[in-house]
Amino acid sequence: MDSSEDPSNACVDGDASTSGGPGYRLFDRRSSIHQIMGGGKAADVLLWKRRRVSCGTIVVATVAWILFERSGLSFLSICSDVLLILIVVLFLRANYAAFRNKQLKSLPELELSEEMVNSVAGSFRVKINYLLLMAHDITLGKDFRLFFKVVLGLWLLSVVGSSFSFFTLAYIGTIISITVPALYSKYEEHVDKYFGIIHRKFSKHYKLVDESVIRRIPPGLSKDKET
Repeated sequence: MDSSEDPSNACVDGDASTSGGPGYRLFDRRSSIHQIMGGGKAADVLLWKRRRVSCGTIVVATVAWILFERSGLSFLSICSDVLLILIVVLFLRANYAAFRNKQLKSLPELELSEEMVNSVAGSFRVKINYLLLMAHDITLGKDFRLFFKVVLGLWLLSVVGSSFSFFTLAYIGTIISITVPALYSKYEEHVDKYFGIIHRKFSKHYKLVDESVIRRIPPGLSKDKET
């Protein structure tokens, strides 16, 4: 009796996990949010495990946004003023300590290691090559789905960019990155449940569109020319 019920239960569980049911996890991830974000200090800040640093990030981002957007000053002017004040303060502090015969704490040396530069350059090279490969496939008309996604993404960026300035978008992105991961980590089960329902409905509609429209479109002009 038990053996006859186990396969049906397994099928139900498998269907639920693949169709956006209780087993669905956002972005099809298999690890925790903290591990996906690297599991370091940055992940602790984004998930509000270091509340002071997280609050400080929001305050600094808000002050910077007000300076850039409401003061009317240009980005170059504000950066120059900040660096000027910082250099003058550090210079006067060092001379005052020498005048009072006080020993200042040694500042850490700012130096980029060769390993760090090679790692960053390698990651950028992989991403740039991927973008170039996508552009190559689009220009040759090989992948209509990729073409549709890129056009839709660029159109959305154009609409958003025409409504907000660069600094406002950067500020919104900072606030979202410092709040959304923490909220998702707190209400993970509820979010996965509702997104699973949305994913299941979207997959059904996309399957209908794919079968009725996209698959009937010829693969590309290049293949037509060859034939």
